[in-house]
Amino acid sequence: MKEGNRHEATGKSTCGKPMSKKVFVFLMIGVLLAFVHVTEAQQMKKMPRIGYLSLASQPGLREEAFIQGLRDLGWVDGQSISIEYRWAAGNVDRLPALAEELVRLKVDLIVAGATPVIQAAKNATSTIPIVMPSAADPVGTGLVASLARPGGNITGMSHMHPDLAGKRLELLRELLPKLSRVAFLAYGRGPGHRLFVKEAQDAAQSFRMRFQPLVLGGPEEIEGAFSAMAKERSGALIVQPTLIAPLGHGPRIAELAVKHRLPTVSDGFGFAETGGLMFYGPDTATMHRRAAIYVDKILKGTKPADLPVEQPTKFELIINLKTAKQIGLTISPNVLARADRVIR
Repeated sequence: MKEGNRHEATGKSTCGKPMSKKVFVFLMIGVLLAFVHVTEAQQMKKMPRIGYLSLASQPGLREEAFIQGLRDLGWVDGQSISIEYRWAAGNVDRLPALAEELVRLKVDLIVAGATPVIQAAKNATSTIPIVMPSAADPVGTGLVASLARPGGNITGMSHMHPDLAGKRLELLRELLPKLSRVAFLAYGRGPGHRLFVKEAQDAAQSFRMRFQPLVLGGPEEIEGAFSAMAKERSGALIVQPTLIAPLGHGPRIAELAVKHRLPTVSDGFGFAETGGLMFYGPDTATMHRRAAIYVDKILKGTKPADLPVEQPTKFELIINLKTAKQIGLTISPNVLARADRVIR
C-alpha cells in the first residue's frame, strides 16, 4: 500500500496526526456562518429602496391602496422592499428639500403624487425613476413628453379626462336647473391650476353660465374667496382637487360652503366624506394601487420612458345627503340613482 493511501485508510492527516472531530465541527460551523453572512449581505444589498413623497401629513386610504398593490406583486415593506416616506404636511415650500433628501439617500425610485410634488421630484433628479400615482395634466405641465411616450424618467397615472369639467357642471345643472353663475376655487401655486381653470371655464361657456375663477395664493385667502363668491352671487362652486386631499383644506372649504349655502363639487379625494356636497372623478385609490404595477416593472428593469402614462377608466359619484340637507337642497332621485355611494 502506498504512503498516501495509508494516511487515508487510517483517517490521519497528511502530517501523520489524526484530525480532531472538534476542529472539524468548528471548521464546518465557520464555513456555514460565513456563507450565511454573505447570503444575508447579498439579500440586503439587493433589497430595493423607494422614496414616497407626499403633500399629506400621514398615510391614508390611497397609501394603503398603494401598499396593497405592492403586496399583491410580492413587494413587502421591510422584507423585499424598503420605503422611505417624506410628508410635507400641506407645506409646498418643504417639497424641494424633501425631494433632494430622497435623492441623497440614493433611492431606486420615487413615488410622487399631485403635480407640485411631482414637479419637486423632477427638479431634484433627472435620473432616478419617478412614478406618478396621480397627476393633473402631465403633458400640459411639462412633466412628460406625451402620454404614449413619456420620455425622461417620469411615468404613471394621469387623472385628467377631457369630459370631467362638463360632467360636473351637468350634475350641478341637474340639481339646480336655474343655475347661471358658477365659481371655481383654484390653487395658484400648483403648476396645473391653469388647465383646471380653463377646462372649467370652457365647460361653463358651453352651458352659458357666468364663470368666476378664484385663484388662491395660500389657505389664508379661502374665507375672502367665499366673500367674493357671495358678492358675485355665484350659485355653485367647483373646487380644484389639490386644495382637498394633498393640502388638506377640504373640511374648511366644505364648512364655509355650508355656511354660505353653496352647493359644491370636486374630484378631490375624500371631499364628500369631509362635508362637500359631491365628489365626481376618478377612483384615486384604484390609481394608487395601479401605480404599484409601474414600480414593479421599473424595479425589474423597464425604463420609465417605455411605460405609457395611463388615464383613468373608472369614475365615482359620491353624494353627501347630510350636506344637502344643511344647505336646503333636494337631490333628485335620478341623480341619487347614479351615485356609487351616498353619505347619509
